[in-house]
Amino acid sequence: MKRRFGIVTFPGSNCDSDCHYAVKLAGAEPVKIWHESPLPDVDCVILPGGFSYGDYLRAGALVAASPIMELIAQYSAGGGLVLGICNGFQILVETGLLPGALLRNKTLKFIHKTVYVKSVKKTPFTYLIDEGSVLKMPIAHSEGCYFSNNRNFQTAFQYCSKDGSISEAYNPNGSVDSVAGIVNEKGNVCGMMPHPERAVEKILGSDDGLRIFESIIAWLDKFDKN
Repeated sequence: MKRRFGIVTFPGSNCDSDCHYAVKLAGAEPVKIWHESPLPDVDCVILPGGFSYGDYLRAGALVAASPIMELIAQYSAGGGLVLGICNGFQILVETGLLPGALLRNKTLKFIHKTVYVKSVKKTPFTYLIDEGSVLKMPIAHSEGCYFSNNRNFQTAFQYCSKDGSISEAYNPNGSVDSVAGIVNEKGNVCGMMPHPERAVEKILGSDDGLRIFESIIAWLDKFDKN
């Protein structure tokens, strides 16, 4: 039985098709979900990247009032897996499903480049990835500087060098502690600024991102018998 991954599309989303392709390549069934639709029976919900509602007010802020986010909050409260990528991460912090905030990049400019990130915590999203492993993935954002004033976040990924060294020299946007991605305390909600769906084939420069989607499937097959 193939696992079903729901990919939510909002006005302004532009990475939903990439996520659809990545999920299918990983061996799961992608399910398209328009933001005005009810949440179907899925094994994981993905909030893809893009510029939902044009990033007006703040990136992800208007989506916080979308009715489907209430359903996703209920879904995650019941243990459902939720992955927010780039704009999806911004949405998760705006809705309070993840702590902290994502501010303008320290350069005050849009950044689009390939980076290296270190996996630093074992979660459903890194189930097949050894702690300390370095992944190569692209970023593309203006508001990716993660900040939290009470340090109540659980770091999942940190920006690093090719060999895994962590320093401000490899922190592209000024995030506190070089944070590239976090999870909630339960570990079932993950937000990350890098785009794993854009790193699923070597011809694209890296297939490291595919391991994240494969990790979710493997974790579900191991621990979720529904």
